[in-house]
Amino acid sequence: MVGIGGAEFFMVIFMFLFVIFLVTALLQWLWNITMPDVFNLKVITFWQAFRLLIIAAILFGGTNISS
Repeated sequence: MVGIGGAEFFMVIFMFLFVIFLVTALLQWLWNITMPDVFNLKVITFWQAFRLLIIAAILFGGTNISS
């Protein structure tokens, strides 16, 4: 059985964190350009957007892993 090397492992971790960062930044940007104007809500920070993603993943089933 062939495993992944140390450099490949860190690249996978880095890419995962990078995608999480991009999705969070996209959510924050979309919220801040839409919600304050449409619904008179406040703008949100990066960490508030990150928490919204976690809540959405919990409520709507963030992963669909089946055997």
